[in-house]
Amino acid sequence: MIKGIKHIIFDLGGVILNINYSLTENAFKNLGITNFNDLFTQLKQTSLFDQLETGKISKRDFIIAMQQWSPVPITESQIIEAWNAMLLDFPLVRLSLLQQLRLHHDLFLLSNTNIIHEEAFNNILFNAHGMQSIGLFFDKVYYSHRLGLRKPNKDIFEYILNENNLKPENTLFIDDSPQHITTAKELNIQTIHLTNGMTIENDIFKKIN
Repeated sequence: MIKGIKHIIFDLGGVILNINYSLTENAFKNLGITNFNDLFTQLKQTSLFDQLETGKISKRDFIIAMQQWSPVPITESQIIEAWNAMLLDFPLVRLSLLQQLRLHHDLFLLSNTNIIHEEAFNNILFNAHGMQSIGLFFDKVYYSHRLGLRKPNKDIFEYILNENNLKPENTLFIDDSPQHITTAKELNIQTIHLTNGMTIENDIFKKIN
């Protein structure tokens, strides 16, 4: 790991939580929204998803919009199930690693997420490990839909740095989306881009683990 790091900012999906975007894409295609990958991917998305991730629209607004995009009638529960299909699991080895890292570093979670996914991934954590919230593993948690800010915009990074008096050169940001890494680098934050197949337990913090 990079020397001189005192603070670590983790992304959630694809870094702490295993995810598979294609499961949600296929689920919506099965519901009749065959162009879903034109609406939402890891790298780009339409304004509807931006608005959901910054808390500018409600869960109900999102459901109605998705129903309007479908050529056939679909229910709220079908939409929520399809939207949550991408969320997989929290490996125990990863959670144990966070506990070890927290003994020596300030840990922060920074996630572009939404009210539907927050409820779902905390349920996954509770059902698998009996823990109420992923926030238990971090000093502070920053969710885009609660802040009204989202990556890759600079303001959300600046907000975290300023609120916690973090020096960029002593701060490490770990994310699996290249556009988020680019912004962090522009702010002189140290970065590690978690590419396909990489995990924090095997490729970054193996000696600790």
